[in-house]
Amino acid sequence: MLDVFTGGTKKSGADFEVVVLRDSHAAATAIREALATAGAEERPGLERAAALIAEHAARPEREVRAEWVRGILAEAGVDARSQELHAIKALRRAERGLSLATAVRLVREAAAVAAEPGRSVPSGI
Repeated sequence: MLDVFTGGTKKSGADFEVVVLRDSHAAATAIREALATAGAEERPGLERAAALIAEHAARPEREVRAEWVRGILAEAGVDARSQELHAIKALRRAERGLSLATAVRLVREAAAVAAEPGRSVPSGI
């Protein structure tokens, strides 16, 4: 989950910031508690769930932000790499609190993360 918090006002020169909020700790705790009492049939599924939660919790914030941006742009049918201006507009339309500078950074970050070698990203980022 991502949320947008104001970092200040235009007078102070501060810009909006995008903060990555993760609730994977609560899910991981619940899975560990379930594993403690799990029978043989449940254990493999719970162990797989614990591994998936750990994998997602370890992702860098820039990847989480990029995924969030890609989701918004996919809904708008806009490609960040070939339609940067439209992508910025779509992102700001979806999240009214984003400043222009923040939207530009987020769209460019999403495009850069998608272009990293070995990364498979669905079309329409």
